[in-house]
Amino acid sequence: MYVDIAGALAEAAAPGVSRDSLDRLNDRVATAHDRIETGMAEAEHGYAALSLPETADPEAIRAAADRIEEPVDTVLVAGIGGSALGAATLATAAETDATVRTLDNVDPAETQPLLAETDLERSAMVAVSRSGTTVETLANVQVLRGAFEDAGVDWTERTLVVTGEEGPLARLADDHDLPSLPVPAGVPGRFGALSAVGLAPLAIAGGDVEAVLEGGAAGKATLEGDLFSCPAYAFGAVSVALADRGATVSAMMPYAEALEPFAEWFAQLWAESLGKDGLGQIPQRALGATDQHSQLQCYRDGPRSTMVTTVRPRERPDLAVPEPEDEDLAHLRDTDLGGILDQECAATTASLTAVDRPVVRVEIDAVDARGIGQLCYEFEAACVLAGELLGLDTFHQPAVEWGKNATRASLRGETTAETRTMDERSSLWVE
Repeated sequence: MYVDIAGALAEAAAPGVSRDSLDRLNDRVATAHDRIETGMAEAEHGYAALSLPETADPEAIRAAADRIEEPVDTVLVAGIGGSALGAATLATAAETDATVRTLDNVDPAETQPLLAETDLERSAMVAVSRSGTTVETLANVQVLRGAFEDAGVDWTERTLVVTGEEGPLARLADDHDLPSLPVPAGVPGRFGALSAVGLAPLAIAGGDVEAVLEGGAAGKATLEGDLFSCPAYAFGAVSVALADRGATVSAMMPYAEALEPFAEWFAQLWAESLGKDGLGQIPQRALGATDQHSQLQCYRDGPRSTMVTTVRPRERPDLAVPEPEDEDLAHLRDTDLGGILDQECAATTASLTAVDRPVVRVEIDAVDARGIGQLCYEFEAACVLAGELLGLDTFHQPAVEWGKNATRASLRGETTAETRTMDERSSLWVE
């Protein structure tokens, strides 16, 4: 991964970070890196995620995936948050033989047509939940199980479980002798893309698990206590510095359709890890060049509260634009779609820089299994570094847990502090 932070410097943007401030911040980066290395070495909760390129077991993942009955054209992932976004990010960017679809919500208007258009005789289910108690995941597992049964398909031959040692999903796997893989200890869900959480669906779909981990290892090799030579830390440190100066929104804008799920994955990672104690940045998902025709207006001409990050591959497929007849289209001669998209990305950067808006450029070699593995790893490292600089517990999520507890208690008809708050809230409907 390559990171250009020049567009975030005070000499180019407002808000921006002065070079002197970056030099001072770099001393804190070195200290934070030492803490991160200690956490990794001791496999502490959360920090253990940054060791996944070495600790993940691709052979075990492959062995579990091989137990799924073939053929498989569609992999249906029942999970939510980190239990689904990592899998979607990897499978969309890496080459696969089968399509990976995630059931990460409980909206029947989405689920019904998905099941209707899916050939369940050529599909597999991956159920992912560390606790095995996540309401949305369990509901979708039951719905998928029922759909397989209604289609006359033995769901037990086409289901893989990724979960903790105990809980309903673990019992389901034991009771029906399903292939199962553990959610690694000390790895919060949103940091689990390079574990069985993200890699098991990819393996069933025929993706290159080893290449993803190789990419993660390449990212890990770049970590050192100097933001000027570590792309991940450069991004994390500049994000914190800009947030301190008013850039409280972080817009992630990849210029590759296959990286759109990555922007969604980033949004969860950044929000759930860093949005605490009144700190952090609000992540914004965008897609180049699509949102160049919408959100860019606000980034360039709205409140000075947004840091924009563009992401583009240095290599991409070519698709030539046929020679136009109209002279007004002469600028399209001898062009291809990939080249146009690269020019669109450059135009966004230039547009923001021209009015002194902070922009960071990120580039990767290619959108493939290795590239997405490295990209995910380095943004995880950036997030951990940002948490250290902010003095936060990056790896807990009390607001998320509150909502989970409230949902479960409400479905059970229990009276708790959370359900009382739900029942007693005031309302003012306008009809």
